[in-house]
Amino acid sequence: MPELPINAALPDLLAALAGHNNVVLQAPPGAGKTTAVPLALLECGWLAGRNIIMLEPRRLAARTAARRMASLLGEPVGQTVGYQVRGERQAGAGTRILVVTEGILTRLLQSDPELARTALVIFDEFHERNLQADLSLALCLQSQEVLREDLKLLVMSATLDAAGVASLLGGAPVVSSEGRSYPVETRYLAPREVVEDARQLPALMARKIGELLAEAGGSLLAFLPGVGEIRRVGELLAERAGDEVFNDVDIAPLYGDLGREQQDAAIAPAPQGRRKVVLATNVAETSLTIEGISLVVDSGLMRESRFDPNTGMNRLETTTISRASATQRCGRAGRLGPGTCLRLWTESRHGGLPAKNTPEILNSDLAPLVLELAQWGVSDPDELQWLDLPPPGPLGQARDLLQRLEALDAELRITAHGAAMLALGTHPRLAHMMLHSCDWGLQREACLLAALLSERDIFRGERRLDRDLHRRMELLLEGGKGDGTVDRGAVQRIRQQARTWQAQLARMDGSTAGSGGSAIDTADRTGLLLALAYPDRIARNRHDRGRRFLLASGRGAHFSHDDELAVADYLVVAELDGQGRDARILLAAQIPGELLPEYFPHLIEQEEQVRWDDRVGRAVASVRTCLGRIVLDERAAENISPDALSRALLDAVRQKGLGVLPWTREANALRARVGFLRAQADNYPDLLAGLSLPRWNDDCLLESLEDWLLPHLAGMRSLEQLSGLNMHGILQGQLEWADLQQIDEFAPTHIVVPSGSRMPIDYGEDIPVLAVRLQELFGLAQTPAILQGRFELMIHLLSPAQRPVQVTRDLASFWQNTYTEVKKELRIRYQKHYWPDDPLSAQATSKTRKRM
Repeated sequence: MPELPINAALPDLLAALAGHNNVVLQAPPGAGKTTAVPLALLECGWLAGRNIIMLEPRRLAARTAARRMASLLGEPVGQTVGYQVRGERQAGAGTRILVVTEGILTRLLQSDPELARTALVIFDEFHERNLQADLSLALCLQSQEVLREDLKLLVMSATLDAAGVASLLGGAPVVSSEGRSYPVETRYLAPREVVEDARQLPALMARKIGELLAEAGGSLLAFLPGVGEIRRVGELLAERAGDEVFNDVDIAPLYGDLGREQQDAAIAPAPQGRRKVVLATNVAETSLTIEGISLVVDSGLMRESRFDPNTGMNRLETTTISRASATQRCGRAGRLGPGTCLRLWTESRHGGLPAKNTPEILNSDLAPLVLELAQWGVSDPDELQWLDLPPPGPLGQARDLLQRLEALDAELRITAHGAAMLALGTHPRLAHMMLHSCDWGLQREACLLAALLSERDIFRGERRLDRDLHRRMELLLEGGKGDGTVDRGAVQRIRQQARTWQAQLARMDGSTAGSGGSAIDTADRTGLLLALAYPDRIARNRHDRGRRFLLASGRGAHFSHDDELAVADYLVVAELDGQGRDARILLAAQIPGELLPEYFPHLIEQEEQVRWDDRVGRAVASVRTCLGRIVLDERAAENISPDALSRALLDAVRQKGLGVLPWTREANALRARVGFLRAQADNYPDLLAGLSLPRWNDDCLLESLEDWLLPHLAGMRSLEQLSGLNMHGILQGQLEWADLQQIDEFAPTHIVVPSGSRMPIDYGEDIPVLAVRLQELFGLAQTPAILQGRFELMIHLLSPAQRPVQVTRDLASFWQNTYTEVKKELRIRYQKHYWPDDPLSAQATSKTRKRM
């Protein structure tokens, strides 16, 4: 066993696991935790002959870790140490350490919630916050709580909020390793060198790689956001193969879907006398040790799939990495000796990077997770323990989708169909498609299509601009390998995965039933199968200059350039970028519109639509045949139902505005009083907290017409009949009796003044107004108030001719300071009226002196 930095922490780790079920191990990159820890635990007595499962976030890391541990034991993979990833397993009956990834642990838990043959589950590189890792940890914690008190959990990470994870694990002890790293010189670009256009990144990366290789020895690791950039940089470096600096350099790409031999070549040390440049995605950020690396060039970018709850779609985004990721990448240059890291951004911009990556659970499609939880017997994620709860928006959309796909019932319990979908181990959409393809006898095509949609695009270069998914299916069905524009490795992986799924379908009862495939034209099969997976993305051509389509979900989509599919009447869209007013169509297949009623009758509904046509002054009705938001057919309706007429009048009100309704002074006053009390709710919480007050401004009333106005339109056929509505009564009907009583108490319609007159209060202003003749307030020392005397009114004091002579909220001050001057003027103009010298002792009156 080589001497590794983690070795110093192993005694503490062994002691912690001996005394606790849950432990957190924090060890920096290069400490050796991935390979040394599982091997060191093999001889622990508490294993009692049971095995260790270690979860890795990536297939490449899982295979590499298993091979490294097996080589340290002097064994081939599959004996003491084995691994299992999607579509591949090397393990046997004697396997003690099983390295798994990509939902394999979840599958094991679903089939055996106790994990009876397992003593310890290790979560490696947990800081990446993979969705499957979060789910598996939540399931393990519940299994530990309910079924297996002796199950041990070890969470390992390089950069992690150890305290937060330890708290989640019930106050687990934290063991730390110092690690070993050599000094790394970190460099940044000058501001003038930074490129803002992503298309310029490959050229900049290739140039900087050449400069760094010319300056220093050793091999180089370059981090790029995706496969496209890796290929382009590789092409640019290949063009410089004759340059002296590249005489001894081998170029090696490294990404998750690369073939195993190419991955091994990228990880292995360079041949004697040569060095290499590894062009990698963030797959090389953790877990893997690439021999001989002393130079790193970091683009500062990564590509990740994000779920947009507004569209219900995933989109692949190129985003900046976090500072934690930048530290991880930089550390790759200092694992074996002093190194250099060049960051392709400015030093001032570095501080603006996010501190850490966003957990996948917060920005992913949650449909697979919700289906897994339903199989586990959980409908509410709150029943489990999480570092971050699944957000409610994507969670709700996932439930809706799964119910449309018949995977969940009305109570969110998993159905037999949902369990079968889960057994196929892929996204619910694709599993649903494969299962239903059996009814049409199209299992082979469906499995190939599902594998194609799960893999990177098999077309390369300019050919990738072809948006037609059927052309890719034709190549897969023909059995040929294609030319240089086809990714042969991807084709091979797709066919292998498709064979695996076909075998699974064949083992399911009834899966081979149906022979309708021969009746479906070959050119139509891709679109029909795709519609099974994406019924919400069936799209109808708008036939406008923008090459735009309307999806069944109501979302817009368009082609960014001329494409043969852009003239099709109907499409099913497999991939969109999800951005802008209309999403950009990246991959789709044609589907004949006439086949939709035949193959998808459950998606099609008839609805009567009535709208108000103001040009002709009457309701216009039609019967629509719709698939979601797509109108397949529309014809005029012969008769209009009473309910439809009412809705047409509602549409007229919406078009013309609330002014078309017969608002009375009383109705407007009630709206204003309720609005006033709502505005004062925060100022007088002790008084108004119990009141339930609706929003009655124009916008809110228009938005809620169906709730408060529609029930009163029964039997009406014309706008003229609206004049018979009792608007005050309608509004009162929206209020509870107790609330109405309190509204009258706190914001009365009238107030009795000293003269005995009952004067109205105008609530149309921010401060309600009492307009009253000055003489009628003689003898009143304080300003009239509402809200049980807590809110003083604005007093408009009027002359005998009802003209304002003074405005005040302080009546006492008016009598003392202003009345004398006002009285002089009023005595001259209104000689028949009573103007006493002392208004507070005078009799209030609304009459002249003679009538008094």
